[in-house]
Amino acid sequence: MPLTTLPVSPIVGVRTIELTGDRAPELQRFFDANPAYFLATSGEPAGPNEAYKEIAGEVPAGWNFTKKWVVGYAQGNGSLMAVVNVISDLLAPAVFHIGTFIVASARHGTGDAQELYRGLENWSVANGATWMRLGVVKGNTRAERFWASAGYIPVRERHGIPMGNRATTVRNMVKPLKGGTLDAYFSLVPRDRPEGESAL
Repeated sequence: MPLTTLPVSPIVGVRTIELTGDRAPELQRFFDANPAYFLATSGEPAGPNEAYKEIAGEVPAGWNFTKKWVVGYAQGNGSLMAVVNVISDLLAPAVFHIGTFIVASARHGTGDAQELYRGLENWSVANGATWMRLGVVKGNTRAERFWASAGYIPVRERHGIPMGNRATTVRNMVKPLKGGTLDAYFSLVPRDRPEGESAL
């Protein structure tokens, strides 16, 4: 059943909004003002249509899912201080996937990213998630450390993934939210089995 409520912001003075097509200009302003994520992943700042692609981009053909959410965290003046793209029931029921998680550079080192993630995880659990899944660009040290500290486990690397004008290696990572073994996860999402193991 599709979710109807957004994650609640755990940060005082910040509210969550769903970023739909009419809000692409404000998301683009956020991307332009905070290029660090794009420089780390694609080696170049966000393109002029990056916000539109973030909002309107489709899940790969043949992948089951319930809903894709693009959530903005808006400050009192309306400007965004973070954005999250999360997809519910991706590839299997109860697997929630984080596609994008960007916190404004000015907020780095404040603990805001950890607070926002905890709020997102709590929302996911409340809405039926038993696993969280994401991909991090190998070599993006800040992101790799952040997700490892949040309890994510690397499961598979995918090579030659195009980002911007270069090909990258993306490391898929997963986190059990209610216990469970990696073997149990792989039975749900065989494509995430490590290289060399049968994907059935």
